[in-house]
Amino acid sequence: NVWPHPYNIGNGAAVKSGLRVAAGEWSVMMDADGQHQPEDIARLLEHKDKYDMVVGARTSKSDSSLHRDIANKIYNWFASYVTRFPIQDLTSGFRLVRTSTARQFIYLLPNTFSYPSTITMAYLRSGRSIKYIPIKTKARIGKSKIRLLSDGARFFLIITKVATLFSPFRVFLPISALLFSLALGYCLYTLLVLGRFTNMSALLFSSSLIVFMMGLISEQISQMRHDKVE
Repeated sequence: NVWPHPYNIGNGAAVKSGLRVAAGEWSVMMDADGQHQPEDIARLLEHKDKYDMVVGARTSKSDSSLHRDIANKIYNWFASYVTRFPIQDLTSGFRLVRTSTARQFIYLLPNTFSYPSTITMAYLRSGRSIKYIPIKTKARIGKSKIRLLSDGARFFLIITKVATLFSPFRVFLPISALLFSLALGYCLYTLLVLGRFTNMSALLFSSSLIVFMMGLISEQISQMRHDKVE
């Protein structure tokens, strides 16, 4: 069946509509631009009994531009750091999920292109397992609507927001540590050279402590929010 929308409400919104009306135990998400090969669905299904989500990870043999590959590597590294799990393809739109489980996270999914990163982090945050299998994608049919500069910056901002939603302390802690290091270095410099403790040192130390406490509070709020899904 085809479930049309009255107008373009977004890639993520289309996926959410599909999950709401899906009748099968398992649902497959895939792009409609011809990149994903339907015969790879059988390879995803081979792992459904062991994992909660199976994702097709694009390999170096896939038809993709250099700047997109570089951006994906950055996204994968950042998401792997946040989740402490080796994410091979954060933005892959080709994945197999148990329908009932995926529906629990619909309220978290955005209506835009970032739904793959959100559902990936949501699964990992809730202690569910993910399996990546290598796939080779074809050249897309038509032109991509994603622009390198504007959408690249927007994607990184979205992933940062998703990271702070699921593991905020992993984001706040490095910032706090950086501010503390700057404060300590500047404090030692002013004490040795000027012989006094400056207002800037106090500001940097205070900022470091504030960011650290914000991270702790955000982590607790995040934990309480996602406990509701269980």
